[in-house]
Amino acid sequence: MSDLYPEAEPYDRGMLDVGDGNRVHWEVSGNPEGKPALVVHGGPGSGSGTFARRRFDPGRYKVVVFDQRGCGLSTPSAADPSTDMSRNTTGRLIADMELLREHLRIRRWLLFGGSWGSTLILAYAQQHPDRVSEIVIPAVTTTRRSEIEWLYQGAGRFFPEERHRFAAAVPEAEPEAGLPGVLAAYARRMAHPDPAVRAEAADEWCRWEDTVLSMEAQDGAPKTYGDRPREARHALVRICSHYFSNGAWLEEGALIRDAGRLAGIPGVLIHGRFDMGGPLNTAWELSRAWPGSRLLVVEDAGHLGSGRTSAEIRTALDGFAVR
Repeated sequence: MSDLYPEAEPYDRGMLDVGDGNRVHWEVSGNPEGKPALVVHGGPGSGSGTFARRRFDPGRYKVVVFDQRGCGLSTPSAADPSTDMSRNTTGRLIADMELLREHLRIRRWLLFGGSWGSTLILAYAQQHPDRVSEIVIPAVTTTRRSEIEWLYQGAGRFFPEERHRFAAAVPEAEPEAGLPGVLAAYARRMAHPDPAVRAEAADEWCRWEDTVLSMEAQDGAPKTYGDRPREARHALVRICSHYFSNGAWLEEGALIRDAGRLAGIPGVLIHGRFDMGGPLNTAWELSRAWPGSRLLVVEDAGHLGSGRTSAEIRTALDGFAVR
């Protein structure tokens, strides 16, 4: 049996004015009277797509997907170098989620998402715990600076040549600034007026991201980052470099330190043993700090998940559908 449900076409969609000149795209599918659930995509800047909503039983869930500021169908696009990124921060994304909840007249919703999505889920839920019924996270991250350091530097111990190329692509980065300086240099290049400069920076960033995931990628499968359409790729890289060079505007370790605020919210954390992009220790630390959470370690999976990961996601979401 497939772990995915058939595609359910949206029955409602729109563009929500969230201020600062931004409009956020959203869609709702499934059962209008079903259990509300919000899909929080990763990246940051990946866009929502349609795949994630197939995780939910369309007969029992009312599934909301949205594109975070600057990506997907939300406007203005971060791929446009003239787009002001100063208004694109974690705090504003949390506020956007609340505006969307109020707009759709939802009292409480289940939150689902992984990678960067899990960071945004945790930040939102710790600020608005009374608005969250349950949480399901595959691939846990909290975007600590130590996690950013691992992804864009530490993982280079396995790929030293490729890591050297990633840093060498922005030689203007000041050595004393360390990794944040490299990431900030990429952010500046993604705002450069010359399309060739932006394209080269996006290509090098995506090449590194795909390298980190290369040991779990299947032969012949599309590259997770590099094979995206040009505009989507440019928006992703601009947003990622903007967020990660600023530590996502989160106090180091705060999402794990304050996980006690999630007490009373059931949570399922699903994490691959061999996740090169986000090592297991973050999920383990979060599970110990979050009363009522349960960590499931998938032995044959990495950051991209596996068949077993999909099965665990379905079990968790099907179980919460009846609560």
